[in-house]
Amino acid sequence: MGKLDGKTAVVTGGTSGIGLATARRLAAEGAHVFITGRRPEALAKAEAEIGPNVTGVPGDISDLDDLDRLWDRVRTERGSVDVIVANAAFVELATLAEATPDHFDKTFSTNARGTFFTVQKALPLLNDGGSVVLVSSTGHLLGVPPYTAYSATKAAVRSFARSWAAELRERGIRVNSVSPGPIDTPIFEAQAGTDADALREQMRAAIPMDRLGSPEEVAAAVLFLAGDDSSFTTGADLQVDGGQTQI
Repeated sequence: MGKLDGKTAVVTGGTSGIGLATARRLAAEGAHVFITGRRPEALAKAEAEIGPNVTGVPGDISDLDDLDRLWDRVRTERGSVDVIVANAAFVELATLAEATPDHFDKTFSTNARGTFFTVQKALPLLNDGGSVVLVSSTGHLLGVPPYTAYSATKAAVRSFARSWAAELRERGIRVNSVSPGPIDTPIFEAQAGTDADALREQMRAAIPMDRLGSPEEVAAAVLFLAGDDSSFTTGADLQVDGGQTQI
């Protein structure tokens, strides 16, 4: 018997890395999982990997029409949702001196605005007693120059968890955030290209546990916050960072 038997979950950005590992874990625990992604081929590959308890919905969370299509699909096929994992994000390295208006707008449009409206548009479908897990980052606790805009958006996501936990408590809906530290995903290649291994080593050196985390370790934390094991936890931020922000 799974911890989420009969539940419906939505994981945005569910085609790779933390999102894919989370969708896989929730499905293994009995949930029917809807995943979103911008690339149809990656979406199809993720669906095949996760198995029968998944539905892929193409879309970009920065596009409000795409969000409407996502929630219309959930309404039509399942009627309601029990667990929302707002994971989709955009990251691009740029210091304060280097950042362009386009970089700033794209980062905030996806990570802050997109997360906000992902959850707002779900409210009519979100069952009382449900759980919302927002994927933030340890960036909101640290000062790392190339991630200045990204970290600011993740601070906003952390703030959303507090505000929404207070707003939705009368419906028994819990809202928490999880803040991963450096996790070994393809995002290193996206950020650093041929220098990805050097970036991995730089990140590893800052971790007290002397290694990068795995997407599956973050997925385990998301499962905890999504299910009844965390029934007395709301408004919290769970850092999964190998001690990066703790020691």
